[in-house]
Amino acid sequence: MEIAQQELAKSAETKTVEVSGSVALLEALIIEGTEVIFGYPGGAIMPIYDALYDYKEKLNHILVRHEQGGIHAGQGFARTSGKVGVVFATSGPGATNLVTGLADAMIDSTPLVCITGQVFAHLLGTDAFQETDVINITTPVTKWNFQVTDATEIPEVISKAFYIAKSGRPGPVLIDITKNAQIQKFDFKGYSKCDHIRSYRPKPIIRKEYIQKAADLINSAKKPFVLWGQGVILGEAEQEFKAFIEKSGIPSAWTILGAGAIPTDHPLNVGMLGMHGNYGPNVLTNECDVLIAIGMRFDDRVTGRLDKYAKQAKVVHLDIDPSEIDKNVQTTVPVWGDCKETLPALTDLIQEKTHAEWLEKFSDHTRKEVEAVIDAELHPTSGELTMGEVIHQLNQLTHGDAIIVTDVGQHQMVACRYAKLNQTRSNVTSGGLGTMGFALPAAIGAKFGAPDRTVVAVIGDGGFQMTLQELGTIMQSGIDVKIMILNNRFLGMVRQWQEMFNDHRYSFVDITSPDFVALAAAYGIAGKTVSERENLNDSLEEMINHKGSFLLEVMVTKENNVFPMVPQGCSVAEIRLK
Repeated sequence: MEIAQQELAKSAETKTVEVSGSVALLEALIIEGTEVIFGYPGGAIMPIYDALYDYKEKLNHILVRHEQGGIHAGQGFARTSGKVGVVFATSGPGATNLVTGLADAMIDSTPLVCITGQVFAHLLGTDAFQETDVINITTPVTKWNFQVTDATEIPEVISKAFYIAKSGRPGPVLIDITKNAQIQKFDFKGYSKCDHIRSYRPKPIIRKEYIQKAADLINSAKKPFVLWGQGVILGEAEQEFKAFIEKSGIPSAWTILGAGAIPTDHPLNVGMLGMHGNYGPNVLTNECDVLIAIGMRFDDRVTGRLDKYAKQAKVVHLDIDPSEIDKNVQTTVPVWGDCKETLPALTDLIQEKTHAEWLEKFSDHTRKEVEAVIDAELHPTSGELTMGEVIHQLNQLTHGDAIIVTDVGQHQMVACRYAKLNQTRSNVTSGGLGTMGFALPAAIGAKFGAPDRTVVAVIGDGGFQMTLQELGTIMQSGIDVKIMILNNRFLGMVRQWQEMFNDHRYSFVDITSPDFVALAAAYGIAGKTVSERENLNDSLEEMINHKGSFLLEVMVTKENNVFPMVPQGCSVAEIRLK
């Protein structure tokens, strides 16, 4: 046992012990329940890594191949586990490589604590080797950041970091620790978790009068419609949400980050919202009389043209973040607060109803969509494979119990539309930022966050090549991730837009790719390619049943488009089926 750890054990009697800032940090991570750290060492964070050498049995560190891979893995871990993802990086380029992941986590409300090394405090501002002003760089893309220049600050700062990251509306926190603070010895008096910061209120005060007003609107509604987002999952309010919609009988649709809060086949789950969402939820948004938004932020991909969005409806908006109320859509009744608390209060006040005729209208629109789009996408009988039929076949094998991690593009929209999800925290994707390269490292983290579940990364041939180096992380860690590349030989979503809105002027979207199966083999990962319909099911079954990671490349049709689609600048009611 390392000397510092022996001294810590003795300190139970004296309540104080001299340790380095690095040891104090690692002790804090243990007390915060950190299970895994995704990181990459370097000069400015070397003292922390030196201390980590003696903590191998207490802290599981995963060596990634790029800091962006590390932070996306941290996101995947947080999304499937519900815990805070922890990431280590060095100064300069190591820290700046985290920026995309920080931005992604910020907009998707993912709790992270990122620790970056920094040059010695006396060198700050001198343009020292690998010095970058990471605090000012990351301020717009973090919930909080702080630079530690003295080791005595570490216990309090780390406790605040975890509290801020996971409380209220979650988000990423970055703590930049100068090298002298990592080395400095100080009298460590133990670590206490933070549960209050005077200037920070994670949850707004619930106003009961607004809950009553919301209930009155809902009870008087003839055509109410619920839109739910990731706030239901982040608030761990899935059961409260289910109780609310089942008592009210209200048709309910989801944003892509809210998918899975209730099972896909729940009778009141009417489908996906947004640009490539289902036909009924989009069209009938502009026919409902009361729109109830729960834990969602009215993103532009959900609303389409705001001046033509649900103008006929009274709007009830439940959100933990008051800044989201009235930001994009004018609210009739705002309900501030954690939906785990506000939903039960609202459920108590609403009447039990069924809304059978209104629900049937959604079914009518579903039938139109099945006839115009879904049948051909899921059940083609000739031609090349479609992305939809691949996801459909995958559903048959996973029975909706797998975690589906998607990258960004056509495959993402197809997977979100058609993947069957039986349980919460099953859909991991880059929602607000739309980060290509997200899926492979996020799937690694997702598996660490949910080791007993099957994790399938669904990735396009373009996005895969942005972070394919993380195959090395899979090789070294031995993690079991199923990788499915839907290869259409194009940057498919950009190509679709160029076809539809730029007169087929395909400008730099025809992408040449390496032999993905040979590439996987170089990393010790089994794989195969499938292009024929009669071989698809067996190939998927081989991937799912294989012991260890497996890469399956599926050759799909090159110029298939994702429909329905709400063209940019159009109303949701102008959604196109073809």
